Amino acid sequence: MEKTKISFKEINQLAVPAIIAGIAEPLISLTDIAIIGNVDKNPVEALAAAGIVGSFLSAIIWIVAQTKTAISAIVSQHLGANRLHAVKTLVPQALVFNFLLSLAIYFSTALLAKEIFSLYNAEGLILQYTEDYYTIRAIGYPLTLVTFAVFGVFRGLQNTLWAMKCSLTGALVNIVLDYALVYGIDGLLPAMHLKGAGYASVMAQLVMLIMALYFYFKKTPFNLRLRLKVNPQMKKLLLMSANLFVRTAALNFAIYLANAYATDYGKNYIAAQSILMNIWLFFSFFIDGYANAGNALSGRLLGAKDYKRLWFLSIDICKYAIIISFVLMLACGLFYNQIGLLFNKEVAVLSLFSSVFWMVLLMQPVNAIAFMFDGIFKGLGEASYLRNVLLAATFLGFTPTLLVLDYLDWKLYAIWTAFFVWMLVRSSALVIKFRRKYVNA
Repeated sequence: MEKTKISFKEINQLAVPAIIAGIAEPLISLTDIAIIGNVDKNPVEALAAAGIVGSFLSAIIWIVAQTKTAISAIVSQHLGANRLHAVKTLVPQALVFNFLLSLAIYFSTALLAKEIFSLYNAEGLILQYTEDYYTIRAIGYPLTLVTFAVFGVFRGLQNTLWAMKCSLTGALVNIVLDYALVYGIDGLLPAMHLKGAGYASVMAQLVMLIMALYFYFKKTPFNLRLRLKVNPQMKKLLLMSANLFVRTAALNFAIYLANAYATDYGKNYIAAQSILMNIWLFFSFFIDGYANAGNALSGRLLGAKDYKRLWFLSIDICKYAIIISFVLMLACGLFYNQIGLLFNKEVAVLSLFSSVFWMVLLMQPVNAIAFMFDGIFKGLGEASYLRNVLLAATFLGFTPTLLVLDYLDWKLYAIWTAFFVWMLVRSSALVIKFRRKYVNA
């Protein structure tokens, strides 16, 4: 039996760099809110604005960056079938598609920033801060989306180390520039407050793109030469991406709804919600490293039609991810009251945070199962099923739960109970489908 399994070493060669690469992106957002939440001038309003913009940026990037997952799945399947030559023209076409799409998103949203964030119930100083911060952060769309597409190529080639190096460097650049630009340097740089955090993020994204392109040209068999003839796999790529777009739009509708309700409860609530959501996202990306390994390996195994090893793979990566989730729970439990102080010093905000943080911790094992099978199903190309699961989880699970509990005045408890229901629906639906379709294949 052991000979049929993907080894622990092989899984972790992909998973560990993917974990480090994955947490670099939410680490940038966590750094932003930690620094912004501790400024002297309007820290609660600035923290709320950073949280709202961060959620919107994540929503947009997650939706359009699904081409990364589609590229990874197609490349890994062709790698497993020893037909990598068939997608050599597809990759540069996909990168250009991502770039053009990111430009369209930038111009269409930057001009409407005030109207967009009014939909989040932001007003007054918070609305002003969100508009200023977003118009800077949005410059990073082309940088981020092209970088993510290149990361998808790396993952499809069964390499997550290159992405890890790029992401770690970007995170370090962001941390250094955050301190320098937000607080200023006497005699050299004036303090730029929230705008400084925006510029720091854009510079970090530029560094990541430059490094990603270096590895792309030096280490992969692909280039950027475009062919007028569209690659036959482009249709599959776009169809898979479209299904994942819809799926991720549903996912981000839930996040939008949560932040809109929290903003409506008051500035202290959205400040606390910003901390809770960014920690939840950090945990998600942390656990998602094994999902990325599952994504890369499952695509390769499907291409080789090795279903037995695919089943053992699903068991192993779930086991590892659940262990990580318990480690995160334990670590945060030991420093439960200290964690909030990293992001804000307002007593009202910290009180709200502490009253709900346990719910974020409690759902981590459920999250782990959902994220693992998300990754596997993406590698298998099951984008339509992932779409349907997210639509059901969002509109039959999350939304009704939030509406009912909000009516009962549960406030932040309503939001996080709804998220718990959301993740239960996602995890159970994916496990049931996988067992039915692939275990006895």
